[in-house]
Amino acid sequence: MELTSTFILNLVYVSATLALVALGLAMVFGLLGVMNMAHGEFVMLGAYSVYVVQLAGLNFLWSIPLAILVCAVVGWLIEWSVIRHLYNRPFDTLLATWGIAILIRKGTEVIFTRDYKSVNQLMPGTVDFFGVDYPAYRILLICVIFLLFTVLFTWYQKSKTGLRIKAMVQSPELASAVGINKASLSRATFIIGVSSAGLAGVLLAPLVRVEPYIGLDYLMSSFFILVVGGLGTLEGLLIGSTVIGGTDAIISTIFDKTAGYMSVLLISILFLWLRPDGIFYRR
Repeated sequence: MELTSTFILNLVYVSATLALVALGLAMVFGLLGVMNMAHGEFVMLGAYSVYVVQLAGLNFLWSIPLAILVCAVVGWLIEWSVIRHLYNRPFDTLLATWGIAILIRKGTEVIFTRDYKSVNQLMPGTVDFFGVDYPAYRILLICVIFLLFTVLFTWYQKSKTGLRIKAMVQSPELASAVGINKASLSRATFIIGVSSAGLAGVLLAPLVRVEPYIGLDYLMSSFFILVVGGLGTLEGLLIGSTVIGGTDAIISTIFDKTAGYMSVLLISILFLWLRPDGIFYRR
């Protein structure tokens, strides 16, 4: 019974963290059609924000506004200088953002070197969760992610900005006709997307070894999730995270991590072949 409960908690944890990581790419790729190959690097910048705050001797919470500020500024520069000229050109955005990803990685490497950095646990130890001793920070992270998605979903469905984004995505011509500034709204969506990736990096930093290349794994996982779940819907993001996370967790437990990764890759290929729009997709 305890093993089953632990496995379920691990599955929820893996699915939640994958959804958090993929959220920013779901916004940028799913809503704007921009294949942001630098998505993982924004996660990495968020993780390094925690390291910088720790070096300064400040409270962990200061890393949240720092990461959002850094990612927002870098995102604004990228959107203003490159992306705004490439909307509706997915292959061009793929090439451009891949080059940007390399620049960010190399710049980070120059500043921090390639050595692994570690950050202190925000909540070390375990807690008794329905009869199971489970890492306290993982429980906190699951709760924070659930709250974040609830707030984001409500904002997207109810706020004026969310409704404008929805109108722009569903009917760009009509959105322009009613006076919606597509350029400003697209820029804001891109900045929110990369900033959410930075926030994911902050929350995951206590659980990983921080180094310039951690973003590559997060980028691949995010694309796998969107391939399975589909683009442009929160439901697709959550289902894709559960399928990818669950498959990886089960196969890795039975065999090893390599088998888990290969199974996830195979599922993604099958979806691209048999159901290229994913389980859920924006109609």
